[in-house]
Amino acid sequence: MRLHRNLVFATVDALSNIFNDGEYADKVIEKTLKRDKRWGSRDRSFIAETTYDIVRWKRLYSEIAEVKAPYSRENLFRLFAVWATLRGIELPDWKQLEPTPTRRIKGKFDELSKIRKFRESVPDWLDEMGVEELGEEVWEKEIHALNEQAPVILRTNTLKTTKENLQKELLKENIESIFLDGYPDALQLKERSNVFRTEAFKNGFFEVQDASSQMVADFLQVEPGMRVVDTCAGAGGKSLHLASKMDNKGQIISTDIYANKLKELKRRARRAGAHNIEPRLIDNNKVIKKLYRSADRVLIDAPCSGLGVLSRNPDAKWKLQPEFINTIKMTQEQILSQYSKMVKPGGKLVYATCSVLPSENQQQVEKFLESEDGETFKLVEDKKILSSETGFDGFYMAMMEKE
Repeated sequence: MRLHRNLVFATVDALSNIFNDGEYADKVIEKTLKRDKRWGSRDRSFIAETTYDIVRWKRLYSEIAEVKAPYSRENLFRLFAVWATLRGIELPDWKQLEPTPTRRIKGKFDELSKIRKFRESVPDWLDEMGVEELGEEVWEKEIHALNEQAPVILRTNTLKTTKENLQKELLKENIESIFLDGYPDALQLKERSNVFRTEAFKNGFFEVQDASSQMVADFLQVEPGMRVVDTCAGAGGKSLHLASKMDNKGQIISTDIYANKLKELKRRARRAGAHNIEPRLIDNNKVIKKLYRSADRVLIDAPCSGLGVLSRNPDAKWKLQPEFINTIKMTQEQILSQYSKMVKPGGKLVYATCSVLPSENQQQVEKFLESEDGETFKLVEDKKILSSETGFDGFYMAMMEKE
């Protein structure tokens, strides 16, 4: 591979924004890719994948390069040189990349790869927490899987098309995909591609949604005509899936505390042709209380650590702090206590997270069922989804029924 100066410099700029300015990797990459309209798909892929790679392996590469935050421009080039060397890429004769001790890099990599916190590039506290919660053997496999690049999975919008037709429409634009056993609406791309430019996307034929996340709508057991509340709807990925499962019949009330996310949901719902979604901003407790004992189904896709989606958000490893995880657990308890009151007698509640930590998952459910608010509920079923077992996001979901 021949390295191009403008692409490497763009990558280094992106890394500076992520590591030094604390910006989110996906937003930085999106902004960076707009810098030069002449860049083709390979150029854009190089920038995106190289940036994500270096973010993912930040601790390992920093240790090899002997650099620490905050990263000077010189240090960022040293991280890039480590990345290139470990991939067998010949470094050009640029002053920013010389001198690079190639043999020493490979030697240090072999040495550090014997220690998990370096090999899997995680902070000490996260490695310790993973072992404590999942056990050494499971955590070892799980963090390794979460360091793999996430596949691109599409969810067919069955309000507008079929999975088979979507596959044909994408193929017209040279995008190949495969069906996934056990995921009725899913297509996995054979190669990464900018699907948002396709006619199929503009026509509302699909959304990008991981296979594990797609399991939630089926798990909720919705039927046309029901009243469903999606309590932490965000931009509405699961609300849209629920609308398709309900054939646009009944009512989906999508609540969130962020108006901008609900605005995005409205836009997505229009494109998807989902007419039974009603976004509601939670700007006071009255909004929640009005929904008490009114819903056939309630989904709590709870805020969480996001440890199950590290493969698509590798910068979360460096943004997360143990204090945040402790705080988010308290938030999860409060949400379960409050939003469970929306379920009417005989109705069902699903609590879900994109975390792999039992303390955010089954332990929260157990605590809720033992509480005063949870005493009228019984656990029907729960699913623990590990990335190391499926190749998709780590996820958890629990179905509870109100007596």
